[in-house]
Amino acid sequence: MPRRDDRLALPSLGEWYDDLLALDAWINNRSKPQQGHSLLCSKLQEREARINERIEYLAIKRGLTPQEMRMQILAGKAQRMAVEDLADNEEDDRVS
Repeated sequence: MPRRDDRLALPSLGEWYDDLLALDAWINNRSKPQQGHSLLCSKLQEREARINERIEYLAIKRGLTPQEMRMQILAGKAQRMAVEDLADNEEDDRVS
């Protein structure tokens, strides 16, 4: 079975950001992909607490634990909620 490519494909950065990445990579003695990887990881670390807060909010809205919500998202099984879904959940809570 062919090995799946785990590389992340990003759309074009545009001329301005591509130039900035090239300059930043050169200054840090890295290739553009290495520097892009470093920058993305750094930004995700900065946002980790906020991401966790948002996961908790979405989990509560669906009646799940944050861990269940994370696992659904990572497994590709999480569904976006429509306004109608929220109304249906409120009706279910009133009936119970």
